[in-house]
Amino acid sequence: MTAMGDTLSAESAAHWRAMPATRLLDGGMIHADVVLLQRATEAGERWEVAAERLGRHRLELADAAVTAGHRVTALRSCRAAAGDFLFAQMSINFDTDRKKALYEAFVGAVAAAARMTPATMRRVELPFEGGALVGWHVRPDRVPEAGTVIVFGGQSGWGATYLRYADALAARGLATILAEGPGQGETRLRYGIHLDVDIAAAYGVFVRYAREQTGGPVGLWGNSVGGLFAALTAARNPDVAACCVNGAFAAPRLLPFRTFGEQAAAMLGTTDAAAVTANFDRLRFDPSVDRIRCPLLVLHGGADPLVELADQQPFLDGADGDASLRVWEDGEHTLYNHADERNDLVADWFAERLAGPAPATAES
Repeated sequence: MTAMGDTLSAESAAHWRAMPATRLLDGGMIHADVVLLQRATEAGERWEVAAERLGRHRLELADAAVTAGHRVTALRSCRAAAGDFLFAQMSINFDTDRKKALYEAFVGAVAAAARMTPATMRRVELPFEGGALVGWHVRPDRVPEAGTVIVFGGQSGWGATYLRYADALAARGLATILAEGPGQGETRLRYGIHLDVDIAAAYGVFVRYAREQTGGPVGLWGNSVGGLFAALTAARNPDVAACCVNGAFAAPRLLPFRTFGEQAAAMLGTTDAAAVTANFDRLRFDPSVDRIRCPLLVLHGGADPLVELADQQPFLDGADGDASLRVWEDGEHTLYNHADERNDLVADWFAERLAGPAPATAES
């Protein structure tokens, strides 16, 4: 990536601040498309138009690969398309028809990838509050599975945004549910379930599903505001066997950024700032009440512009027993810029807590 010049519109510049190259790569966009998106936005093309165009091109390449019998290439192209569509829709905060159409394109690209790996990936819909909670169940090639980790995001990254997390977990024999909880993804856009419900009960539906599928232990990995949801669920659900919180507020609040405020409003389904604040107050993690009895891992980036380490301390204060903190001093929000190391560290941590240490070999 080269340094961007002064040719960006104010809107595109704001998008690049909210979605830097490190985040794009972490969320599944391939490097070539990050560069092409930069060039397009510098030339004046709207962010979501350019990103959608890139996604359509990747789907065309996937179709050509299928025709030629190159299924691995087709799968990679579908996942690259999903990354493009993901960040196209992410540039629109409210639930407009345009956002919904772009999210449907994202879902379609993920579904196309899932059709190429039907034994290891499928979409799930779990009944809740008169609608459904949506997710993707990703399973490792090896059986039996050592356990399941439910991965979820916060205000703007949901579900299959975290496919790379699932890759890391699958390599260690763990299944993953890429969950879209209340206020997120299709759960919100298709079924109208917002953030005004019992969050622990909602994620408990995913926990129960995971237990029913394998009977094995279940972990939670929450990112950004989703880390708060993970902590609340872990504190209130005895079936959670391990919990990772990555870059979250224990006491969420409206931040002085337009994007954050609009995304928070969309999650709740209202533009009333007082209602958003009241709901955030309801969701506060209080270590004097909320106790996490399973192993806990908290991740923090020292260069996170949104979350300070003090914002995460209550999670550690609420832990009973095995709790640890890992800090990257130069880490961005949810550690976009340390994605591979983060995924390896957390996947190893879950493997140890859910499956136990690997057996000693004759050489060890």
